[in-house]
Amino acid sequence: MSPASGLSRLAALAREHPVAAALEVATLLGCVLLVVGTYVAIASGPPTGTGELWLGIIIGGGAIVVLWTVLVPLYERLLA
Repeated sequence: MSPASGLSRLAALAREHPVAAALEVATLLGCVLLVVGTYVAIASGPPTGTGELWLGIIIGGGAIVVLWTVLVPLYERLLA
């Protein structure tokens, strides 16, 4: 399978299931942002004051977990 045919197959699947494709892409981007944010937070040292960056990382990770453990199964159940 060539990379071009793989990408066209992936694009066709995304057109068939736009909600699932949007969720997957958003989750991928969210995870990349969490990794970068964690790296920046660790590089900046221990949190001082209110620790907004660490709080944002925790909230972002929690949002991704809630999305896939609560909202996606609820959406699938409502479609069935």
